[in-house]
Amino acid sequence: MKTIEVVAAAIIQDGKVLAAQRGYGNYKDSWELPGGKVEPGETFKQALQREIREEMGAKVTVGDLVGTVEYDYPEFHVCLHCFVCTVAEGQLELKEHEAAKWLDADHLEDVAWLASDLRLLPKIRAKLIA
Repeated sequence: MKTIEVVAAAIIQDGKVLAAQRGYGNYKDSWELPGGKVEPGETFKQALQREIREEMGAKVTVGDLVGTVEYDYPEFHVCLHCFVCTVAEGQLELKEHEAAKWLDADHLEDVAWLASDLRLLPKIRAKLIA
């Protein structure tokens, strides 16, 4: 099975995390933390900064690792590295996603998360209430 290494941003602002609804692919309409594939030669931080710039038009500061999740989807195995991020410059705009929501700790389960991202919610909740 093919393994894909990806990074995800837990963009936190005012005690809430940004959830984005996929607008393409096999998992269209599912919710995820924004991010994407790590390109050859990139660090996780570089990949995350590039992906957020491409997908949302803003510059982020990448902070602490929230966690790493390994998950088997039917088509591939994903190794997902999630980091706390803050917007450093610009405004977040949806370039590839259909919708976005800011969710507080009590409402993290209000959207239909991708299975790999869902496994990060307990750690994200802990960051939101810290």
